[in-house]
Amino acid sequence: MRHYRHRDFDLSHKSLKFLRPVFILVIILLIYLMFQFPANKVFMILFGLFIVNQVVHLIWLTHLEKRIFKPITQLQDGVKEIANGNYSVNLDNTTSNEIGFLIDSFNDMAGKLHENETLKQEYEENRKTLIANISHDLKTPIAAIQGYIEAIQDGVVTSPEKMNQYLQIISKNTVYINRLIDDLFLFSKLDMHQLEFQMESLPIRAFMADLMTEFNFELQEKGLSFQYSDETEEDYRVFLDRKRIHQAIRNIIGNAVKYSSPASLRLETRLYKKEEFICLDIRDNGPGIQADKLHKIFDRFYRIDSERTKDLMSTGLGLSIAKELINAHSGKILVESVVDEGSCFTLALPIHTEERSCP
Repeated sequence: MRHYRHRDFDLSHKSLKFLRPVFILVIILLIYLMFQFPANKVFMILFGLFIVNQVVHLIWLTHLEKRIFKPITQLQDGVKEIANGNYSVNLDNTTSNEIGFLIDSFNDMAGKLHENETLKQEYEENRKTLIANISHDLKTPIAAIQGYIEAIQDGVVTSPEKMNQYLQIISKNTVYINRLIDDLFLFSKLDMHQLEFQMESLPIRAFMADLMTEFNFELQEKGLSFQYSDETEEDYRVFLDRKRIHQAIRNIIGNAVKYSSPASLRLETRLYKKEEFICLDIRDNGPGIQADKLHKIFDRFYRIDSERTKDLMSTGLGLSIAKELINAHSGKILVESVVDEGSCFTLALPIHTEERSCP
């Protein structure tokens, strides 16, 4: 049925193209006859009216082709391109009628299809990269565990000290694998928007003071310098999930500890208000990050050190997870860094007010 309708439209369009020169020839013939028989006034008037009618009809047909048939033909060609998988098609729209509106809608649809196809391709590339990175990151510790276990089984290790050293290395790699699996599980839930949040409106001063006290105790146990200052003038409320914000801050602080020298590392945190956000600066005096690598540090599995296996306790997902957690709070995370001077991560969370709807 649809096939026959399509043929009817094509026949109508072809007939219109054929009739146009016919009308022109008829008009020329009528004008010729008018000059051949000028004596009969009635005949001249009738011929004149008929010519005017034909001219008007010709103009109407031309207008019909331009405003109706050509745009519909464009739409047909566009639909064929979409059917063939070409989602980048964009039709020129020279009409402002209902068909012009239909062409605009078609272009919007094609644009969304093209965007979805691009996202699909990017997702597929990311999936392949993710699988490759996971395989690489799991292979190294598993190979190490296997090697040390075989050494123990073969009787290579005889002294208790050596045995204890081997067991510690096996334990360290096992902890790393477990942490990598946990981070992957968390990141996948964040990526699919399936992670549950226990959001509540909290006074930020008390919450952050308790959190910084906990980090201060842990870092001092490791002999690291840690300072916290609260520069907020009021006890603003922030809508947040305690556990997720704790995890985001821990990932950033943990990242600074991993890649800095423990003997000289100083961590300074500062809480303050900026515009409609409560901000927390986490500043360290570590090695810093090169400017050309700064925009990549939130990419999953990205490590500034090109030797991916240099630090087996780093999964390469910590900063990615931190960014996703802050984004889920309608916040943002920024970073500034100078090589050999240190880095400063800024977490910004929106202030919770009665006017601001909860996410």
